[in-house]
Amino acid sequence: MTSRPRRRTQTRRVGQSRFVVLTGLSGAGKSQAIRALEDLGYFCVDNLPTTLIPTLAELSQRAGSDIPKVAIVVDVREGGFLLQFPRTFKKLGAMRGLNPVLIFLEASDEALVRRFSETRRPHPLAPGGSVREGILEERRRLEPIRGLADEIVDTSHLTVHELREVFTSVPRGRIRRRRLTVTLLSFGFKHGLPVESDLVFDVRCLPNPHFVPALRPRTGRDRAVVQFMERQKATRTLVRKLVDLLKFLVPQYVVEGKTYLTVAIGCTGGRHRSVMIAEALRRALSGVDWARVRVRHRDIEKGE
Repeated sequence: MTSRPRRRTQTRRVGQSRFVVLTGLSGAGKSQAIRALEDLGYFCVDNLPTTLIPTLAELSQRAGSDIPKVAIVVDVREGGFLLQFPRTFKKLGAMRGLNPVLIFLEASDEALVRRFSETRRPHPLAPGGSVREGILEERRRLEPIRGLADEIVDTSHLTVHELREVFTSVPRGRIRRRRLTVTLLSFGFKHGLPVESDLVFDVRCLPNPHFVPALRPRTGRDRAVVQFMERQKATRTLVRKLVDLLKFLVPQYVVEGKTYLTVAIGCTGGRHRSVMIAEALRRALSGVDWARVRVRHRDIEKGE
C-alpha cells in the first residue's frame, strides 16, 4: 500500500496545505490515517457533513484562529457526500491561501472483505447483504471523487503502523512513496499453490535434504541443511540466476507503479529447499534501494 501521486500540471503539495480532506473506501484505513494526522497537530473531524466543510475552512483562515491546520474525513456515511462533494471541493480550491489537498484511501477487494470479516461490521452500503457487493457498489460510486484526488494511497498490504508511517511525512510535503515490498514466500506444492503469488519458482529440481536422515527433521534455516544445499552446483547456479532475474524484473515493476510483489518459491513440502532458497534470495537482495524485501515461510512447520 502505497501512495501514488496524481499526474497534474499543478499538483497541490500536502506539506503546503492547511486543509487536508481524507476520503475513500470503507475499511481502507481512514480512521487510522486521521489519528496519525491528529498526532501531527491537525484539528481533525470525522464524518463532517459536506455542507459544513466550507464553514470549517473559513473558520480556520480567520486571524487568530486556534485551528491553523485541519484534516477531515468525509465518505459515503454522509448522505449528501456523493452529490455535493465535487462542487464543495472546487469551492475550497478557490479560497486564497487554503491549498486544500484530497487524499483517497483504497484497498483490494480481498483486503476489504478480510477487514470487514475481522471486525464483524456490516458494510455501509450493504447493511443486510453481501460485504463484497457493498464494496463493488461503493467503488463504483466513488470513482468520480477518486478522479479528483491529489494522492491515492493503497493500503491493501499496510499494517496499522505502516499506514501511520505513511502519514507522518505529510508536513514534509508529498506523502512518502514507499518502496515496493517484495515478499519471498516459501511453500510446499503438496499443500497447494499460494493464491497471492505474482511469480512462482519451482525448486524441486534441487537435491532434497528430506532423504538425508540427519537433515530430515531440520529446516532450510538450519546451517546443516544450508551447507548440504550449497555444496550442490545446481543450487549455487539457481540462486545466482534467480537473483539476476529478480534484479531485472523488480525495477520494471517499480516503474509501472506496483507497490507489492509476492515471489513464491516452492518445493515438495515447504520445509527444506524452498526455505533455503528464499533465505538466500533475501540475503542477496537485502541491499537494494528499490525494494523492501521480507521472507515468509508458509509451510515450514507442516512437514514433508
